[in-house]
Amino acid sequence: MEEWLWALVGIMAMIIIALFMKIYIIQKAAKEIANAFADRLMTDTNTLIDISCNDRYMRKLANAINTELRKLYIERHRFQQGDMELKNAVTNISHDLRTPLTAICGYLELLEREEKSDAVNRYIGIIKDRVDILTQLSEELFRYSVIISTKDNITEEQVVINTVLEESIAAFYTVLTERNIVPEIHVSETKVIRMLDRSALSRVFSNLISNVLKYSDGDLKITLSGKGEIIFSNMASGLDEIQVGRLFDRFYTVEAARKSTGLGLAISKTLIEQMDGTISAKYENSRLSIYIYFPDIKERKD
Repeated sequence: MEEWLWALVGIMAMIIIALFMKIYIIQKAAKEIANAFADRLMTDTNTLIDISCNDRYMRKLANAINTELRKLYIERHRFQQGDMELKNAVTNISHDLRTPLTAICGYLELLEREEKSDAVNRYIGIIKDRVDILTQLSEELFRYSVIISTKDNITEEQVVINTVLEESIAAFYTVLTERNIVPEIHVSETKVIRMLDRSALSRVFSNLISNVLKYSDGDLKITLSGKGEIIFSNMASGLDEIQVGRLFDRFYTVEAARKSTGLGLAISKTLIEQMDGTISAKYENSRLSIYIYFPDIKERKD
């Protein structure tokens, strides 16, 4: 009887060991699949997932994921191709628009020197206003095409964000006051120094202040903390959460911005990301807040 009992214990022990080995093999395969899947998503490669174990269920799972990865590769390639075609189209259109607009402006200047009636003067004034708007839009489109086609042209240097922000506010101060917008400014006394492209940062701030001129109900609050977070905040009752969620989308405009291509904030987002920063928008109680953050050197390395 004792022998049978020991034999049963031995068999049970072997089964338990076999189960533990099976569980270990499955866990190892699951980790391999998870790591390989994460790697395939981060890198542009056609290599599929392969696992070391021969468990049929785990191999079936790997094959199912590979099937979806093949579909993802096709969609990624289609997106990249479409994105490249869009960038080329934007670049070509921006160049094509500038030449006839320059000619129109030249002929309008010549026409203004000629004798004409009051009605003709009025019509020319209307045409000139429309041409000026179209010129601004084409310039905005051209700047965007330059930025997206020269991503590697960011030149980093030590930049004091406090100084660039103050210079940008000063440049727009007259325009802001003409709109009865008196900015409330809170800038840290501590110098916030980051490795950035000074001209790109200046353009970002200019675009954000221009955005305030479009949407603000009459106020503007700008904050720069000692940790490097920059906040542009203003009341904007004409917006809603859906519109704010799309402010950084290319070519997206809202009703209040008919004279814009909708590229200003898209340009800012592109430039900020090229400098390893982040930008986001929040809309709460009719108040629009845009948050910008540039990590310091230690954070960027981490």
